[in-house]
Amino acid sequence: MTDFKFAATLGSYLAKNYAEDFFSLLVNYQDISASEAASRLGLHIQTAQDFLEAMESLGVLSKEEVYEKKRPYYRYTLQKQRISLDLDLTKIKLNDPETKQERKIREKKNSGANLTTARNNQSISSVTIWTGNGRDQKERRISLTHPQGRFLFHLPFPNARPLSIVAIMERANVEASLSPEILDMVDLLEKYGVIETP
Repeated sequence: MTDFKFAATLGSYLAKNYAEDFFSLLVNYQDISASEAASRLGLHIQTAQDFLEAMESLGVLSKEEVYEKKRPYYRYTLQKQRISLDLDLTKIKLNDPETKQERKIREKKNSGANLTTARNNQSISSVTIWTGNGRDQKERRISLTHPQGRFLFHLPFPNARPLSIVAIMERANVEASLSPEILDMVDLLEKYGVIETP
């Protein structure tokens, strides 16, 4: 099983326009240095060094320190003839969602956020928040899914007693299976000071 960080790093390097030529060198040469690869491919030596180091950190290459005229440098050798990516996307979830659902929350007083009510007057369609000050102030509009909108519509007001996330979900008639997307939205709005955990 491949972890997401490995896949993302590898993918970013495979997307380079020189990646295929680089691997052609690594397949055909017994070993190669960054300067040799750079001159062969017409790249800056730092670009070649970064590519080789990234592949070594991912276990695709191995490196060996060698000396020439008392100056050390590295030579890189291909370690894997085949690279496979096997990502289980269901593993990319919030940690311990059951514990998070017990958190008691409510709307934060004077958050400055604008919650736009949907046409049906039974849910919130979007949340608009502002970050920065003065000329640097930026507006960010967060569109909500229907379950998130129903959840926020039932969020306790700033002066009301806070409720657990699971209790608000029940009140809003949001299925328990949708808790990951609710928790994601709660975490985001808590980060921007729209929701608080008193």
